[in-house]
Amino acid sequence: MIRLSVRCRPEQAEFVLAELSVLAPGGVEQVDDGDSVEFAIYGAEGELPEVGDLEASLGGSRVALSSSRVDEGWETRWKEFHRPVTVASSSGGSSIWIGPPWSEIPGEEAVVIDPGMAFGTGAHPTTRICLAFLLDLAERGDARGTLADIGTGSGVLAIAAARLGFDPVFALDSERAAVEATEANASLNGTEPVVSQFDLRSEPLPDAVTLVANLTGPLLSTLAGSMVDSKLPARIACSGFLEAERERVGDSFGSLGFKPTATGESEGWSGLLLES
Repeated sequence: MIRLSVRCRPEQAEFVLAELSVLAPGGVEQVDDGDSVEFAIYGAEGELPEVGDLEASLGGSRVALSSSRVDEGWETRWKEFHRPVTVASSSGGSSIWIGPPWSEIPGEEAVVIDPGMAFGTGAHPTTRICLAFLLDLAERGDARGTLADIGTGSGVLAIAAARLGFDPVFALDSERAAVEATEANASLNGTEPVVSQFDLRSEPLPDAVTLVANLTGPLLSTLAGSMVDSKLPARIACSGFLEAERERVGDSFGSLGFKPTATGESEGWSGLLLES
């Protein structure tokens, strides 16, 4: 069995994941160390190339490629990388547990995500930042009304929002595989978000009181531009961008009348809670 890995800078991660998900729709292993992100896929000899260690260009950016042979048991060993996390509100007064189905699930609010799916398990810093914002909204009594999760991935934020009381919840993503992953995880959690494929560049946003968007900085700017002629939400919880990009993202939504009421930071990533 061959393990093919791609190591990239955090700002390249979303693009690299999208490319690898085409090759491995069943799942991509992800390991973050703060300074870089490593994605890995597995395949039989002959299905994946043995490239050794080299640098390559992917989408105009330099990435590090490596391949290695793996021993028997690799099919289950990847589970060691997926441990549950508990995310707390900024006050510490409430929390939500996110973890894989083979973990011991606590009695507290929990979201179970099968990491066999690509698109994330909820442990990434940007997902945790958005979850903390949702918990803060719930604590102040604003976890109600329509919520739209743009770029839902594996559905972590949409499922958590439904658990916290938002209704209805729309879970939207441009990737068909992400839609399928969200549908499976929503069923696993007994929640029923409205899940659909969606292109924010060409389709109108659903009317929502709360908008959640865990996207890159450039995509968030595109999202802000698409909202110019739309009915605006009361608030936007967003992350997926680096700390150096925070001011630019804030300005993109500031032109629509939104002001930051809270910020989040973790491992070099940033997030904003914006309200009109």
